[in-house]
Amino acid sequence: MTTSPIDRVARATPAAAARRIRGLSDRTIAWIFVAPSIFLLLAVNIFPLIWTIRLSFTDFRVNRPNNDMEWVGLRNYQRILTDDDVWQTMQATAHFLIWTILLQVLIGFFLAFLINKKFRGNDLWTTIIVFPMMLSPAVVGNFWTFLYQPQIGLFNYVVAFFTGADPAGFSMIGDVHLAPWAIVIADTWMWTPFVMLICLAGLRSIPDSIYEAAECDRASKLRQFFTITMPMVLPFLMLAVLFRGIENFKMFDLVVQLTGGGPGNTTTLTSIDLKREAFEKWRTGYSSAYAVILFVTVFGLASIYVKALNKVKDR
Repeated sequence: MTTSPIDRVARATPAAAARRIRGLSDRTIAWIFVAPSIFLLLAVNIFPLIWTIRLSFTDFRVNRPNNDMEWVGLRNYQRILTDDDVWQTMQATAHFLIWTILLQVLIGFFLAFLINKKFRGNDLWTTIIVFPMMLSPAVVGNFWTFLYQPQIGLFNYVVAFFTGADPAGFSMIGDVHLAPWAIVIADTWMWTPFVMLICLAGLRSIPDSIYEAAECDRASKLRQFFTITMPMVLPFLMLAVLFRGIENFKMFDLVVQLTGGGPGNTTTLTSIDLKREAFEKWRTGYSSAYAVILFVTVFGLASIYVKALNKVKDR
């Protein structure tokens, strides 16, 4: 009769150790299994955060490690909050954040509403629509860079077809007024399918019996939409806004590939500005304070938003 590895390990375990293990509670055993993950979380996330907060009160520069690190208190925070260039990047980030979320929610919900209707080729169109979000942001950035080229880009010719404008007469990524909209369009194209999938999950979670009861009460399709569909999908919409808001607040790679933060500083988002301060100007203490301010901003807004989301879900 063959013995399993578990039986061999059990027989090889000393009797004293076996008695101690058998005497452990389920809670203690659970903590033994969870402890490595908690330790890894502390090492990867919590410790760097604490270290960043500490550096934010100093004038430390990582390219000058031998220099004495001077404690400057709140000076870095004061300089950031009174810097006009920082507020300009905040404004550019807010423009990008608001318009991408608005367009992605509106278009994503509209696509989800159409896909939810069963029709021939439904699965094929769903796959085609979802395709952009499967691509790398670097690939999407290069793809849209070619589309935006005035001489060879397809985007300018499409705009010219509908407006009659000269295709070579404008540059989406070279004009200070058009560049912010160029990154909004590219991000909307890439991440609208993500919002669509969340909305589609919400639409398909609504029981058909509710619509059947509404039809028995002679409720019109418009009334069903505003009294059944929208209230029940609203938590999913709010969840999509939360996810996309957090992701777009730290958007970096797509914008760097498209515009590099230019022309000028018109598309310099806070993440790009933070990278320049930390790894081009090597102002480690200053950039640490910058990162702490961004973290507190995102965490605070997200916490308030989650409370509102929970109230909507509990209605």
